[in-house]
Amino acid sequence: MDLILTFIDQLNPEISEKSKILFKNLLYKEQLKKGDVLVGLGEAQTKFYILTSGVVRSFTRDEKGKDHIRTLYFHYTTTGSLRSLITKNPSGEIYDCITDCDLIVGDFNAFIKLTEEHHDLAILYYRLLQNIYLRADKRIYELSVLNATQRYIQLKEDIPNIDNLIQQYHIASFLNITPVQLSRIRKELYSK
Repeated sequence: MDLILTFIDQLNPEISEKSKILFKNLLYKEQLKKGDVLVGLGEAQTKFYILTSGVVRSFTRDEKGKDHIRTLYFHYTTTGSLRSLITKNPSGEIYDCITDCDLIVGDFNAFIKLTEEHHDLAILYYRLLQNIYLRADKRIYELSVLNATQRYIQLKEDIPNIDNLIQQYHIASFLNITPVQLSRIRKELYSK
């Protein structure tokens, strides 16, 4: 749980010791295996997750059964359906582990209650929301402006060992290309 203190301090260095303890008391560790589901389609989420190791994906499945990855989550990021947490409505996406994962799990409603009573925890929540927004904005920018090769290069800069962590078809889906296109991009880049 010392990792969580580092995580908290990075987001809000002014957080009080009392608030750190209150926040830590909401949390527990969980280990999930590859293929385990954090949030199922149509499931209302009540927990928040902080990924400490492994890779989680959020994805939708079309009527033909094909998965479309919306986001990949790596170590030291929050994961789960924020929309479901805030609205208390069922999730429109599936969140599952594409590697074995270590997570820190907390009760979202209990956390929100604490933010109403402790200003420094409200600031922590605000900064978490900022980070989530910035990640989403970066993803939209990459899909809107960068070509497939540039998106792959950006992904490799963000996660240098991505090719060794997850299957190529997951990478292709995240980049919004086919596995064949990814193979061509990789061949072109690595033959230089």
